[in-house]
Amino acid sequence: MAGLHFFDLDGTLLHGSTAPVEISRQLGLEAETMELDRAISAGRIDPPEYAARVYDLWSELTEVHVAAAFDGAPWLARIRDVWAEIRESGDYCAVISLSPSFFVERLLDWGAHAAFGSRFPAVPFVEPVDPAGVLSAAAKVTIADRLCERFGVVRADCVAYGDSMSDRDLFAAVPVSVAVNADGHLAGLATYSYTGRDLWDAYELARAAR
Repeated sequence: MAGLHFFDLDGTLLHGSTAPVEISRQLGLEAETMELDRAISAGRIDPPEYAARVYDLWSELTEVHVAAAFDGAPWLARIRDVWAEIRESGDYCAVISLSPSFFVERLLDWGAHAAFGSRFPAVPFVEPVDPAGVLSAAAKVTIADRLCERFGVVRADCVAYGDSMSDRDLFAAVPVSVAVNADGHLAGLATYSYTGRDLWDAYELARAAR
């Protein structure tokens, strides 16, 4: 049976950074966003509040900024190679992230079968961000189950790759997980742990388990 690989974005596919930080860097606001990242990681704010606050920071955001942030981000090596291999083997790959959908969905062009992020209005913003569209750790599992149904697999056929507290629920829901450059929130939960800057090496750990 085919397998389904779920990839987190912030801190996982992006090494040592997050999509909001990379976006804010284009506006000279990375320090403010890094502070918000620390706040959400520590549980001082929740995902809807985080989304509202970065939305306020991005009042001058344009598609040019987003494209520059994406192109200049510190991506792990060989992401597209891993996803090409997954496709060629008959498996599926998806990105599920709490970061804005307008950034996450750009990864469809790299070979992901699906990409889900928190729903933000189109850039430049003329509408407010809807808190109901902001994802959470639990929402990642809900989306994963929908993707299982879409691709005709079950949880037992899935692998999750992540780095932080937002991945805990998904790691608990699938049989194989890879902590990628992870923080302490995933201690003892992951099947494998990888530290480095090459996604292929993390993928090799999971592939050996299947």
